[in-house]
Amino acid sequence: MDVEQLENEARATAVKHVENFFRRPQQLEKLEQYKRRVGRKKVSVEAMLKSAMQSQLDGVCLGLNQLQTALQDIKEIKQNLNEIQDSFSTLTDLGVKLNEVRSKNMNHSQYVTAMENLKHLFTVPESVEKTKQWINEGKLLHAHQSLMDLETSRDELLYELHKLPNQQQADKILLKAYFEDVENISQLMEKQLRLVLSRTLNTVRKEPTVIVTALRIIEREEKADASFLQLQKQSGFLPPGRPKEWRAKAMEVLRASVSQRIEGTQVDERENNKMWLVTYLELTRQLILEDLRVVKTLCGPCFPPRYNIVNEYVKMYHLCLSQHLEEIISNGLHGNEYVSMLSWIVNTYSGPELMQHPDLNIETTSVGPLLKVNVITDLQFKYLSNMKDNYIEWMQKTLEQEKMDWNAQTPPEADQDSYFHTAAPVIIFQMIDQNLQVTKTISQALTHKALLLSMEQVEQYGKLYRDAIIEFKSKHFEDRSQNHFFTQYMITIVNNCIHFVELAQQMKQHYWRADFHNAESGSKFGNLLKAFQDLRNEAARFLLEEAFLDLDVHFQDLITTKWVTSSIPIDTICVTLEDYFQDYKHLRVSNFEHVIQEAENMVVQKYITAMLQKKISFKTYEERRNAGTKVTKEVQQLKDMFKKIAPKMANRVGSPLEAIPCLAEVLKSEDLEILSLDLHNLVDKYPDISEDHLARLLALRGDISRSEIREKSSYILRTNKSRQRASFTISIFRQIP
Repeated sequence: MDVEQLENEARATAVKHVENFFRRPQQLEKLEQYKRRVGRKKVSVEAMLKSAMQSQLDGVCLGLNQLQTALQDIKEIKQNLNEIQDSFSTLTDLGVKLNEVRSKNMNHSQYVTAMENLKHLFTVPESVEKTKQWINEGKLLHAHQSLMDLETSRDELLYELHKLPNQQQADKILLKAYFEDVENISQLMEKQLRLVLSRTLNTVRKEPTVIVTALRIIEREEKADASFLQLQKQSGFLPPGRPKEWRAKAMEVLRASVSQRIEGTQVDERENNKMWLVTYLELTRQLILEDLRVVKTLCGPCFPPRYNIVNEYVKMYHLCLSQHLEEIISNGLHGNEYVSMLSWIVNTYSGPELMQHPDLNIETTSVGPLLKVNVITDLQFKYLSNMKDNYIEWMQKTLEQEKMDWNAQTPPEADQDSYFHTAAPVIIFQMIDQNLQVTKTISQALTHKALLLSMEQVEQYGKLYRDAIIEFKSKHFEDRSQNHFFTQYMITIVNNCIHFVELAQQMKQHYWRADFHNAESGSKFGNLLKAFQDLRNEAARFLLEEAFLDLDVHFQDLITTKWVTSSIPIDTICVTLEDYFQDYKHLRVSNFEHVIQEAENMVVQKYITAMLQKKISFKTYEERRNAGTKVTKEVQQLKDMFKKIAPKMANRVGSPLEAIPCLAEVLKSEDLEILSLDLHNLVDKYPDISEDHLARLLALRGDISRSEIREKSSYILRTNKSRQRASFTISIFRQIP
């Protein structure tokens, strides 16, 4: 520290304080007062400094005195060490002189040990026999006390031999041979304890003292093991047979007995009893429940607390059962055995029927799942695979029965509402429902997987069903005289398709869980519904195809020279359709409405096609007007026919029949300007009409040249195209080539 610098800094600080204090004139009056205060503070600081310096000086003096004393002590110690070293140099031969004393002391120690164990040495054979007798009579505590006395005598003598510097191996062998029967007695005692502990659950009900006695003996041996292991660390000596580790062996015996009880529950084989697995699982449940009751109420008080015997038994039963179940699974399961196994593992084992029973109330979370996740997953996979095989087999049989019904030359059955049907949809979904009811008893996750599998298989059945329908239709159209009930069975097929859709929706409503929903499962269900909706539509077209085969010749007669003077074609069409629709009334309501719409579309399609084929050319306006009027009249006749068949659909908006009068108006137009207006109205109303359609319609008039037809058609479409909306409703003209 620089004292001068510090003094200058202090002086500068003081000057600054004085300047600040006397900056105002009124402070001058307090000058004397300020001097006195500063003076008192100075005196106080000086006193503090003096006190601190005095304290430091006293400490230094005390330290110097202590150092002086320590130095004197060190000198004395050094002197004493030198004296001791000098003394040692005079004792070189003392060890040799005392060898005889050491030998005598060792002999004396051995003699003392021999004298103490002399009575045991002379009575070893007698004690061995008596110990054997006590073991056979079940007097285990007396037998163990005798065994410990014999072992103590042997071990003390062996320890004395171990301490000798020049050990004689022959003496050790002789001593061990003399006490050889003691080791045999120990093994006999161990065997007896194993026997007692293997019957623990039975013995503890009648004679719990026997179990307590065995455990007391085991605890004594555990303490002896610990003592001799400590002695081994100190001296390197360990008696024969140590450590015995009887506690660990006792737990092994308990585990073996549990394993035997689990395995012994299986009394039947699959060949002798189809319900062997159910029987085994139920017997196992009863056994474990009863055994754990005994463990909790009787074994708990008998075993020392550190054994934690209740939890240990739970672990043993859990592990042994897990191993045995894995062995059963690895040997292969059949049919409903998968269900029995999964349901028992997932619900029964950890549920109120076993571990959560009021008498036990054991949480299995500490011991983990009964089977590994990969084993459960594999079991579920095999179960679902087995379910899939069953579906394929049953659906194939159902389809074969359907085919037999189609070709049976007998009419189909009708329900109370007179709708034709077969049992196929109900059979299939009953089978699915039964499977899902079973999986519901196992877990909701498995039920969801089974539901997805069921939907996939029903969709697959739909593909097979479609192939069979196409084959049925093709075979019928090759020779329509062979099957007199084709129409009725096509009605049945259409009804079945929509029934599949309804049953699928019911299945989803009953089993679908939102928490398991994802994009994949949603798409599978959507694919199933779409498959049968599309199949219904296709089957409906097949149904109508038969009717329109009979009508093709009459549609060909429309808009011809013969047609101008005859109403036979349209009359025949109406009568024939009415006749077919008498059978179509056996369609379910939604199917009937769909078939009506399809029939209407086909009628309009064929009628417009007949108009645009130009089988006739009108030469005068009178002929065009009469033809247009006849077309309008026939459209009304068709409307009346459809109204008669389906009154509820008579006034529906957007009927395709409305397109034909629009064409008739174009045909009847006299003035070319009005014709252009009619064409614009037609294109506005049906924007998907093509240029070819317009050209053929104008060509039917017979009063416009080809170049004018092409020019007018192109112009009309071009001018209307700019006014069309980005999207528009597809009309009947899209279906007309």
